[in-house]
Amino acid sequence: MLHVCLSCPLGVMLFWHNQPEHLWPSPGELYSGPPSSLLRESLPLPYLKQEELPSIPSTEPPSPTFQYVLCAATSPAVKQQEEALTYLNQGQSYEVQMLCTSKSGDASQGPRLLKSVARVVFHDRRLQYTEQQQLDGWRWSRPGDRILDIDVPLSVGLIEPQAPPSQLNAVEFHWDPAKRTSLFLQVHCISTEFTPRKKGGEKGVPFRLQIDTFKPSDKELPPEHLHSAGCLIKVFKPKGADRKLKTDREKIEKQPLHERHKYQTACESTVFVECSPWPEPSAGPYQALSPLALTSPHSCKLLSPERFCCSPPFILDTLGGSPAEDLNPGASVLETQQWLHWHRFSSYCRTLANFTGTDLMKLSRQDLIQICGAADGIRLFNTLRARPIRHRLTLYVAQETSRQDNEVSKNPDSGFYQEISLDELSAIELMGKLAELLALPANQIHRLFHQGPGGILILLSDQVVQNLKDESYFVAVVKKVQNPDGYYLVLT
Repeated sequence: MLHVCLSCPLGVMLFWHNQPEHLWPSPGELYSGPPSSLLRESLPLPYLKQEELPSIPSTEPPSPTFQYVLCAATSPAVKQQEEALTYLNQGQSYEVQMLCTSKSGDASQGPRLLKSVARVVFHDRRLQYTEQQQLDGWRWSRPGDRILDIDVPLSVGLIEPQAPPSQLNAVEFHWDPAKRTSLFLQVHCISTEFTPRKKGGEKGVPFRLQIDTFKPSDKELPPEHLHSAGCLIKVFKPKGADRKLKTDREKIEKQPLHERHKYQTACESTVFVECSPWPEPSAGPYQALSPLALTSPHSCKLLSPERFCCSPPFILDTLGGSPAEDLNPGASVLETQQWLHWHRFSSYCRTLANFTGTDLMKLSRQDLIQICGAADGIRLFNTLRARPIRHRLTLYVAQETSRQDNEVSKNPDSGFYQEISLDELSAIELMGKLAELLALPANQIHRLFHQGPGGILILLSDQVVQNLKDESYFVAVVKKVQNPDGYYLVLT
């Protein structure tokens, strides 16, 4: 059969079909319904379809995807709009599976060896301001202990695991993403240790367990950040997490069916949620401020811009300074803003943006209450007029002026009493302060004695130091010994 097309702009085109005529259906046969419906129906033209484009090879290597899974069940008593919460027992080893997959399916194309840093930090913004003070207080009450540790015998695939002595709440290690890696962590602090009223684990503060992964760079360049993820935890005394989890399950089971839908379904394991990298700790007291200044890991998800953007932008560029504990009346506007930020009054930095130290000191108690409200106003008033913190023990020591031994160099301050302040109330602390006062090497002072009743010599231990009367005064006698070579100190 021959068909002629007269509408073609190239002229007459001929189409030869050897099929019978009845194989070509009419529009009425193809589309059922009234003829008017043919005007409303749009044809499924190919250019309207969402067709997949052919994959174009990229010159850049595919970036790997990471996932960290904590082998601990989540709480069923968490509402849908809140972040999942996991309960842990103090000192118990928990496995964290480190998973890494390349998007192309070839793990060899990704980085061969990675570095990860795991840390336990505060989730509460209020505690982030005073993180360093909180950690220092915990260090003082638990000398020699760490907040976070790696259980190396149980861990698999870790290379060079380290626990930095300067960071009690962080550990770091290297691992091969192409091999199986399991990290076993132990958290030694409990949530109630950082609450004003210690009434049990239920009132404890939540922590954030976060892992940041980096690709080590060549030469002396900083490592390249690859991925960060974290989860919300609460730490209880041994067996306390199991009891709390059981209590939460019973609480949800007693709820009506229509109320159970408001809570999340508990999972046997906790998958870390991707977040922003945690800032590296900087030197100086602003270390505690750095997490908030650079936003907390979930600030973009949990905080509104109005609540977060409350401090001046120049505060971030001045973190290297160390503000004085007391506000100087001659402080400039910038120094006053730093002082407010350091003492957890950053929400009022904009209100007091043009205040100098003198302006702030002139405000009365009632003025501060009107500006900051009752609670923060009273707190700011007390902070501005706070007295210096008193040391736990103050002693007055003078060096003996007349010596028979000439081996020890004379101190120009000998004969005058000088103040020694103790905070830890330990014999080692007292020995170090005396060594500095007497200009002696601390490692050469072998014994420290206290002259008791009848002239007897009492070896100064931690318990004896703790029982010394405050503001007592002594004369330090230095005795040279030969075997081993060094000195004995006697406080008379």
